[in-house]
Amino acid sequence: MKNTADFDKRMIREALKEAKKALEYRDVPVGCVLVRDGAIVARAHNRRERDNRPTAHAEVLCIDAAAKRLGAWNLSGCTLYVTLEPCVMCAGAIVYARIDRVVFGAYDKRFGCAGSVHNLLADPKFNHRALVTGGVLEAECLAPIQEFFKAIRFR
Repeated sequence: MKNTADFDKRMIREALKEAKKALEYRDVPVGCVLVRDGAIVARAHNRRERDNRPTAHAEVLCIDAAAKRLGAWNLSGCTLYVTLEPCVMCAGAIVYARIDRVVFGAYDKRFGCAGSVHNLLADPKFNHRALVTGGVLEAECLAPIQEFFKAIRFR
């Protein structure tokens, strides 16, 4: 699997394409892709507003789609690329799915559980840990989120 900085940036840009789809439903623009052996296996974006489901975060939807496509819940050997640092729920799903690596764009200083508030993905109390690379194309990933919240505040 490719772990180069260029490949990571390319995959984060793919996740950004997904993030923009969430805006159609007035949802926080977070997008995600899951990669195995250098190929995208699944894509997703936030769908909480569209589906009226608090668990419809991009990461959870992407993990579910990948598991279905691969026919296995264990996603060892995969890397998850997401535009925003995973929250506690998403970090838990990553641990349970046994994903090897997580690459994210923007840090989430309020809810981030891949290094900001806590790092559940590296917690030795759990039986699985994922390698984490944060801040990849951070400004590009943060911009649509900031614009989204700015627009909401001025409605």
